[in-house]
Amino acid sequence: MTFSSSILSRHQLWPRPRLHRLLSDAWTNGCAAPSRCLSTDGPSLHPVIGENSVELLGHSYPRDDFTNVTPKILGKVGRHLHNQPYHPLWLIKERIKAHFYSSYIGRWGNPVFSVHDNLSPVVTVEQNFDSLLIPADHPSRKPGDNYYLNRTTMLRAHTSAHQRELVRSGLDAFLLAGDVYRRDEIDASHYPVFHQMEGVRLFSNHELFSKVPNGEDLSLFERGGRRTPHKQESHTLEAVKLVEFDLKQTLTRLVTHLFGSDVDVRWVDCYFPFTHPSFELEVRFQGDWMEVLGCGVMEQELLNSAGAGNKLGWAFGLGLERLAMILYSIPDIRLFWSRDERFLKQFRVEDVQQPICFQVQTHTNQTLCFSPFCCHHLCQRILGNTKTFLL
Repeated sequence: MTFSSSILSRHQLWPRPRLHRLLSDAWTNGCAAPSRCLSTDGPSLHPVIGENSVELLGHSYPRDDFTNVTPKILGKVGRHLHNQPYHPLWLIKERIKAHFYSSYIGRWGNPVFSVHDNLSPVVTVEQNFDSLLIPADHPSRKPGDNYYLNRTTMLRAHTSAHQRELVRSGLDAFLLAGDVYRRDEIDASHYPVFHQMEGVRLFSNHELFSKVPNGEDLSLFERGGRRTPHKQESHTLEAVKLVEFDLKQTLTRLVTHLFGSDVDVRWVDCYFPFTHPSFELEVRFQGDWMEVLGCGVMEQELLNSAGAGNKLGWAFGLGLERLAMILYSIPDIRLFWSRDERFLKQFRVEDVQQPICFQVQTHTNQTLCFSPFCCHHLCQRILGNTKTFLL
């Protein structure tokens, strides 16, 4: 599910990229070199917002009073930054994928987790909210926070919008990556289009208890149970604790793979509509604790609606931009949309695991100055003339 965190505190969706102080010295101090901005020129998709309809990805969507997508936003649809070889978001996705492929192998030598990274960002409102048990009056549904094509169709606000359909297709373990859209203020760490990656794993009674002594006497479910801070009403405590252990072990291994074996991690209890219990995983970075993902035991009602009512599962979600900014020292989230070779060439590496420290340079090897003036014009080059929102 897409667990991403400015949005989290208000609307309890998966946390989105939120970086308070990344590379603050490099960003605010600037340098003596002349201010120059990375180019974002280049071809883009040209959807059409007509008087009565919106044309997007070969489909026509009738307009109504909810329609609030803009040409600038629709121009980002189809860029697929997470699928562009050697783009920093692609590198992060590939690193995560490689870790799961090598660490979780089935009995026949095949990867346990399948990967899905090319699903259309156009989804129904039912997919984006109802399928994830988000109430009809929940504030996360507001047009002021989302991009609607019309009352029934929107650009997904999280990759979790596809979770039910993938579980319904019979998948028990998968990773899902894609671009997501949320109206937000624009600055160095916030952008209305970003990228998420999430994972889901389901367990049958046998899969969960097969290695437990006397596991044949244990069950995933109980009747007449009650919801507590530690479990859902239909789950046994034994089953939840095993699923929680597997979830936390899996994600601790992932962040150790990404950040190194000496990384400090901690777990924080939290709330999401689609998991219970729910947690955030934080890592210590430059002396501060930073949340990198959200996760939890999937709500059984969600699994029941997807035809997997005989299984328990966990889910997690993370922001690719957040990880790339930390791991590659990228100072501004808007740079991910740059087509400038000075940015892109630094990520053309033979090994996706190779450490990279982004260097901001001109063609003459002068360090670029990110002065406030430059930041403003970088924003204009990428977004057009905008102030607070990408409207």
